Amino acid sequence: MAWLVCDDRVLATVEFAAGWRERALGLLGRDQYEKALLLRPAFSVHTLGMRFPIDVAYLDRNLVVLKTATMGRHRVGMPVLRARAVLEAEAGSFARWGIKPGDRLQVRQTAGSGRG
Repeated sequence: MAWLVCDDRVLATVEFAAGWRERALGLLGRDQYEKALLLRPAFSVHTLGMRFPIDVAYLDRNLVVLKTATMGRHRVGMPVLRARAVLEAEAGSFARWGIKPGDRLQVRQTAGSGRG
């Protein structure tokens, strides 16, 4: 498991979509999503077939937020050419988390599962 962090504040649990199929599916087929999903590489997203609106942050290669948007269902986003990754979450999440352009995000792995 990993955390999405900004300025040493843990914002949310983050999942990854790195393969072509994972990125193409994104949050499709889910009724809700309490985490963040990092699509990498990516420079655009769509919400065709989505069941809920989402917040989208376009990130550069250093995970600096270039642009944020809230996308309603069944939309196609314009590409952000400098973006190398996209962060998705349920609409309203970024306002709660305080994510805005210029923020530098980090992904931190959590400690072990406690087995032993």
